[in-house]
Amino acid sequence: MSGALGCVAAVLSGRAFLVETSVHPSSERFPWSGLLALAMAGFIVILTEALPAGLLPLMSADLGVPESLVGQLVTSYALGSLVTAIPVTAATSGWRRRPLLLAVLVGFIIVNTATALSRHFVLTLVTRFVAGMFAGLLWALLAGYASRMVSEHLRGRAIAVAMVGAPIALSMGIPAGTLLGAVMGWRSTFGVMSALTVGLLVWVLGSVPDFAGQAAEARLPLRRVAATPGLKAVLFVTFSFVLAHNMLYTYIAPFLAPSGLAGRVDAVLFVFGLAGLLGIWGVGVLIDRWLRALVLGSTLLFLGAAVSLGVSGAVAVVAYVAVAVWGLAFGGAATLFQTASANTAGNASDVAQSMVVTVWGMAMAGGGLVGGVLMETLGVASLSWGVSVLLVSTFLVTWRARAHGFPAASRG
Repeated sequence: MSGALGCVAAVLSGRAFLVETSVHPSSERFPWSGLLALAMAGFIVILTEALPAGLLPLMSADLGVPESLVGQLVTSYALGSLVTAIPVTAATSGWRRRPLLLAVLVGFIIVNTATALSRHFVLTLVTRFVAGMFAGLLWALLAGYASRMVSEHLRGRAIAVAMVGAPIALSMGIPAGTLLGAVMGWRSTFGVMSALTVGLLVWVLGSVPDFAGQAAEARLPLRRVAATPGLKAVLFVTFSFVLAHNMLYTYIAPFLAPSGLAGRVDAVLFVFGLAGLLGIWGVGVLIDRWLRALVLGSTLLFLGAAVSLGVSGAVAVVAYVAVAVWGLAFGGAATLFQTASANTAGNASDVAQSMVVTVWGMAMAGGGLVGGVLMETLGVASLSWGVSVLLVSTFLVTWRARAHGFPAASRG
């Protein structure tokens, strides 16, 4: 997978990315290796989070529970992030960054190994909650880490590179995991995740610089950070956009059944992820000047895809195209929202990032729950219309946040 990330680096290093910067006193080059190691960490987090969506039928049969309950493994993971991101981030804000990152990676080795060995659904559910705790801390750490590795005018691009692991996980990791699960069993997939994380530990030690934690006197109270103009808009938009995404993504296999693509989930997710790579490339090129336009455009693209799936999703070609547009819209979402949070909060960006992680976790948990309820009560077709309502709200709040949060003026 490091080779795949290297390929993405080659793509991202087009003309807009050929910028040298004073990253660190010992280096004048854009820190590709270190940022891609962070991206690999994000890859592991997203893959650990979303694997049950691709392995839904296999896990359901093996653990002896219905698919709607297996979907709650995603919910449990999200809840772990939701309830711990802010307090754990605050508690560890004074720790040096690299030892903290390494501790999180060791945690993922433990929880993915435990998931692979678990024979009981309740134990698996608890293990997923603990995995979510580590995920919440890592996401709060990642954007700030990437920002400190480059000059301020390259902050958005650095975050974009660090976040590229997410679309790679969705485009290559989930289909590969789904295929591996079909060939060797779903447990083997989680075992492979642990092995990848061991390799990442070595990569981080060799490529990622260490930074000091935040001094105690520099930390702002949570209520003061929350009152920052524009931050509430950023958090609402993050929540509604990710909730809409996860409602569809968690139950993608049953949602595709009317189009005859339920047996081709791996191919559909591959299309989604490839489009996501294109989306994150575009975001990386434009984000430092056009963040507001990118958020509005992504929301409209996702809304169009949801409506298309609702109207003509039973047609396989329409489903493929709509999923590609959805992937294009979602690919750069994490970069957009975390950069908006960092720009809005300024020196309090670490606390703001933990808030973004919390609402992201709420959205992931809500997506599994709301999607499961809609599927069981109104039918799987209702998912696309619920998503459409959320995205209209997302667009309106973004549009109104032109003074703070998603300002109309370009940055840098």
